[in-house]
Amino acid sequence: MDFSISDALWLFVILTMLQPMLSRKLTDMKRLSMISHLEKQRGSRVILMVHRQETMRLLGFPVMRYIDIQDSEDVLRAIRMTDPEMPLDVVLHTPGGLVLAALQIARAVEAHRGKVTVFVPHHAMSGGTLVALAADEIVMCDHSVLGPIDPQINQFPAASIVKAVEAKPVAELDDETLILADVSRKALAQVIRAATELLSVRLPRDEATALAEKLASGTWTHDYPIPAAEAKALGLPVTTDMPEEVMTLMTLYPQPVRQSGGVEYLPIPREAPHKGRKARGQGRI
Repeated sequence: MDFSISDALWLFVILTMLQPMLSRKLTDMKRLSMISHLEKQRGSRVILMVHRQETMRLLGFPVMRYIDIQDSEDVLRAIRMTDPEMPLDVVLHTPGGLVLAALQIARAVEAHRGKVTVFVPHHAMSGGTLVALAADEIVMCDHSVLGPIDPQINQFPAASIVKAVEAKPVAELDDETLILADVSRKALAQVIRAATELLSVRLPRDEATALAEKLASGTWTHDYPIPAAEAKALGLPVTTDMPEEVMTLMTLYPQPVRQSGGVEYLPIPREAPHKGRKARGQGRI
């Protein structure tokens, strides 16, 4: 059977088209295998909620993923399929999302009778932090972060809307601004009350209320990063004993369809030839 250059070209085109699909399928298989390994190792149900910045395959513009109703349905379904006494390990990597969805997940996590551990390998902001507040233990890396849970109204912080309105006489404000302020006050009260209920399971009521108000009432900007040490100082049950398996698992959630990245390195461990702390004042610019 003759094999022409034209046939080779077509074969190359077909393999090129199939390669991304095969690569994605292989990554999916590796991820499921790693999840199974982690569950056997820890004797737990492992649930991951990982949000990457997606890229539209044809148009090429980014679409940010966040916690939505589909996520809450999936997490609640996974929890219902788990024995109430079995430990839950929840891996969070998210910028946040809908308060409704995050609060549904948080309440389901808090109601689970077995120990619940939330792992934050990189960041769990806003609604992700709300879910973490429901856990018995929050495992972070030294440089991974949580964030404030202050509600946002029309892309503005609810606390800032309230402060702006209170700084002016009512006669100078239009109806739309007054309505936004009313909704903002309600949103703040609702999130503070919900966070207080979650925190009160493990903290005295007055401490839970104070912490909920600090996290929700605009103490920081919405994207303020709260690292492990600060989260622990706030009274959250934070440890930094992050399993290496969780970090490995995160590498199996690659940023999809990106043209080029700004970070590059040889993906192998490195050790200094002469270990030890360098003298102060040296190697500085």
